[in-house]
Amino acid sequence: MTARVLIVAGSDSGGGAGIQADIKAVTMLGGHAMTAITAITAQNTLGVQGVHPVPTDMVLAQIDSVASDIGVDAIKIGMIGGAETATAVAERLSRPDLAQAALVFDPVMIASSGSVLADAATIAAFKALLDRAMVATPNLPELEALGGEEAVLAHGCSLLVKGGHAEGETVTDRLLETGEGEVARWEAPRIDTPHSHGTGCTLASAIATGLAQGMPLEPAIARARDFVRLSLHGAPGLGAGHGPMGQQYVRNDGLFTGPALNQITVPATDYAVSIAFYKQLGLTQIVDSPDNGYARFEAANGVTLSIHAGDGAAGGATTYLESGALDAWVAYLARRGVRFDQMPKDEEWGWREARLTDPAGNRLCLYQAAEYRRYPPWRIS
Repeated sequence: MTARVLIVAGSDSGGGAGIQADIKAVTMLGGHAMTAITAITAQNTLGVQGVHPVPTDMVLAQIDSVASDIGVDAIKIGMIGGAETATAVAERLSRPDLAQAALVFDPVMIASSGSVLADAATIAAFKALLDRAMVATPNLPELEALGGEEAVLAHGCSLLVKGGHAEGETVTDRLLETGEGEVARWEAPRIDTPHSHGTGCTLASAIATGLAQGMPLEPAIARARDFVRLSLHGAPGLGAGHGPMGQQYVRNDGLFTGPALNQITVPATDYAVSIAFYKQLGLTQIVDSPDNGYARFEAANGVTLSIHAGDGAAGGATTYLESGALDAWVAYLARRGVRFDQMPKDEEWGWREARLTDPAGNRLCLYQAAEYRRYPPWRIS
């Protein structure tokens, strides 16, 4: 059944954040997005020029409408509009018809441009939403405004501390649980781009989609982080300020349990001639390593094809099947008698790979690469 995600948030007229970013994330990850719009904003990449809150009764009417007919598996709350709406929404989401839906609360207070989107009374009313949430996803300034880690955890929800506002070349996100402290962390190189409008909205909605699809919280966060990073890489560069990300370009990138046929490496005899041939077909070259006789190309849907000029094992064709849960997939196959030439192993180029051969002797690689398949550090700009 299609995962049903209710988004309670404000509308961004520029399409970079808010409801618009939420819908893109849920849709690209295979869910069905429904909305209860809390505010209409006049907004672009340079800032927020105006905010018009939607009356609380109308916000609740939107929630009632979709809940009574379509049903809700998970809820994402972003910009809430005002203290009255925050309190009323928290009460509505605690009623029996929605009480079992996983709630991801992104306590939006300040836009990427610096515009204030929640006053002191609204922030105080966030306590009721924290009591109802499964996980809260504040950035560092928002976490400080909420009173810090212990203050949030006291509400009984999980806490994803996002490190995007911290200094340094590495971004660290931490998952904390009440009574346990830190239970998981993720570290990744910072992506240097001004086009990051909507990162928080996209992350929270992607997590909500995973939860709606039955994923446990930790893998739902891991997949959501990959989705956000790929969206940042694919940002179209629109506007003169904090531009929107490219959620629409995240395709076939291991954001599923698999398997998916997403990469094949074929032998080549003449490196330059082969490159010219595949470019002529319309593929985009994304890796050029003549010293290794290796080049990779990308198709319009994100699938990749590589050539390898060489002999022996290095020069033969290899088919790559991708998964976002490689180790679990390989363990499942191994328990059922599939023999592997190499169990899952981290490779120096950033992929995690397992290798085997089919009954006819053809080489297969089962792998997990996330952003490094299409966006390796050495990708051609």
